[in-house]
This record gives sequence, C-alpha cells and structure tokens, in this order.
Amino acid sequence: MKIEKYVVGMIGTNCYLVINEETKDTVMVDPGAYPAKLKNAVKEQGLKLKAVLLTHAHFDHIMGLSDVMEDIKVPVYVEEADLPMMMDGESNLSSGYMRGGYQFADAVPVRDGQQLQIAGFQFRVIHTPGHTPGGCCYYMEQEDVLFSGDTLFRTSVGRSDFPGGSASALVRSVKEKLLILPEETHVYPGHMEETTIGYEKRHNPFV
Repeated sequence: MKIEKYVVGMIGTNCYLVINEETKDTVMVDPGAYPAKLKNAVKEQGLKLKAVLLTHAHFDHIMGLSDVMEDIKVPVYVEEADLPMMMDGESNLSSGYMRGGYQFADAVPVRDGQQLQIAGFQFRVIHTPGHTPGGCCYYMEQEDVLFSGDTLFRTSVGRSDFPGGSASALVRSVKEKLLILPEETHVYPGHMEETTIGYEKRHNPFV
C-alpha cells in the first residue's frame, strides 16, 4: 500500500490517494478540488480509481467530485447523516464561495461500523459526529491507518461552530471512538500534518 497526499482547494484540504501497488487500484479520500497535479498523478501512474470516500460533506472536501466524475464514474461514499448536506449549499458552506452553492446528488450513504471492501483494502466506517452530524473516519485496521477528516488533527480537533456541529459530541467522538484505537495507528487528517493515536493521547489538549 502507498498513500499519497495532495493539498488541494482554497482552504488547503488534504486529499489522499490510497494505492494498491500491485494492481494500481486506488481509493481517493476527500477531493476538495481536482487540480492538474492530482489529475496528472492519477494518469501518469496508471492508477485505476475504484471509489471516493468522504469524511464529511463540507465544501472543501467535496468540490472536486464533479471533475473527478468527468474522468471516471465511481461510487462516492458519505455517512448517511451528511447526505442532505451534499445538496445544500448553505449547510455544506459552499454558498459563501460560489453563487447557488455546490451540489452533488449521487453519493452513497454509509453508516457506523460498515465495512467497505475496495481496491483490495478494508475500510471500517467510524461515525464521529461533532464537526458535522455525519462526520466519519475510515479505519484500515490491517494497515494501522485512520483517515480522520476534520474530526481529529495533530494536537487539535475540528471546529464545531458550523451548522449541525456540537463541541460535546466532537470530544466524545474522539475520546470514545478514536483514542481507543491502537497507539501506533497513523492518522491522516483533513488538514495539516499527520499524527498518531498515541501522540494525540499524550499531547492533544482538547481531549
């Protein structure tokens, strides 16, 4: 397995490619934009995109979807509680950046505990409400990898002052669902640098 990070969009969102190096089958996480550098990386490496995983439905994590789908139609997964946000520019916060807001109608809902078998990998959905009602993380147990979106950052957590946010729910999600994972779990967040569960247990002042 290889994980590549691309910082995309106007707010610097981490978009990840999870690559099966044997087959080139690939999963994309949080395409907040689909710039040439990302598109070229997929093409030049001969990657075969199999699915897109969304950690939540804020605009800076979803606005590249339409461009991705122009190249190849693949399933787009989002936690079911965030599904309405995909079609609502006010709640996904895109209306402040573009007239009419951004909408994407074809997402597939997932729920807590669901296992997704994609590209030779297994991703477990962990519902972590607080940043958004349907915020979630994707846990690859065999690889000790967690994609945490805007729920958990290095020595921080996501904002909870957006529509549908809850500070208490966010802290509870991190404490009860993420910090119980093995300390060696590598955390790939939606912004900024990577971390580990062990590091956050010792150094994160919010939890």
